[in-house]
Amino acid sequence: MSLTLPGPLVSTAWLAEHLDEPGLIVLDGSYKLPGVLPVAADDYHERHIPGARFFDIDRIADTSSPLPHMLPAAEVFERFAGQLGLSNDSVIVVYDWPGLMSAGRVWWTLRVFGHVNVAVLNGGLRKWLAEGRAVTAELATYDKVRFHASYNASLVRSKDEIIDNLRTRGEQIIDARSAPRFNGDEKEVRPGLRPGHIPQSLNLPFTELADPQTGELKSVEAIRSAFETAGLDFSKPVVASCGSGVTAGALAFGLYLAGKTNVAVYDGSWSEWGLPGNTPVDTGPASHGPRE
Repeated sequence: MSLTLPGPLVSTAWLAEHLDEPGLIVLDGSYKLPGVLPVAADDYHERHIPGARFFDIDRIADTSSPLPHMLPAAEVFERFAGQLGLSNDSVIVVYDWPGLMSAGRVWWTLRVFGHVNVAVLNGGLRKWLAEGRAVTAELATYDKVRFHASYNASLVRSKDEIIDNLRTRGEQIIDARSAPRFNGDEKEVRPGLRPGHIPQSLNLPFTELADPQTGELKSVEAIRSAFETAGLDFSKPVVASCGSGVTAGALAFGLYLAGKTNVAVYDGSWSEWGLPGNTPVDTGPASHGPRE
């Protein structure tokens, strides 16, 4: 019998039980902000879940863009996926160190390119280590294979589409950055960006989705409540944004768990919108309070 995922979120116990099964691929999708050392790739080389392969968000990207880790073209992603040994039949589990910081970005990227048989490890490497489970510095060996990408444009938004949405208000925008960054009270980590947020957007820091002590995600009910408290209407379309399109994936994943399965991500996020120019910027708390 072929391996199947129990859902979009898998436990450390489930992964440990199935770690050696054929067809299962584990991806370390850890990422760190610019200037934070050691970089995520170095952490991976020091220790990772046995058999895990490193999904480098900065490398598996459109490296010709001046913006960080923008999605690559479909044919470029096919090449990278094949080099990682990912096929269209692969069962994939993604993790990061905190639990849900960058793993959601990798989960979303795979779905953008047509691979839906992917889950996130609940609690990530943090929980795996806390339970005393094995890690290794040994790099996995695998063959290159062929991956066929099927680009899902409905999961991606561009700056022009966000600008148009300011007029139509057809989609809610929710920002995963911390409240001080969203409000414009704190400088952005990338130099040269204006402070603040996209007008009319909501704010839910991605850290609100997980237990800060364990990295495990909160219950589906608590996650849904957090979005509703932030002012989100589950009956309307949603676009997630953040600093550079990474933690927006965490919000998209949280919404998926809560039943909102068609959430798009603004790929350029604040690293594009916040550049000097004529894109409008608001500061202060979100103008939309909790729904009545």
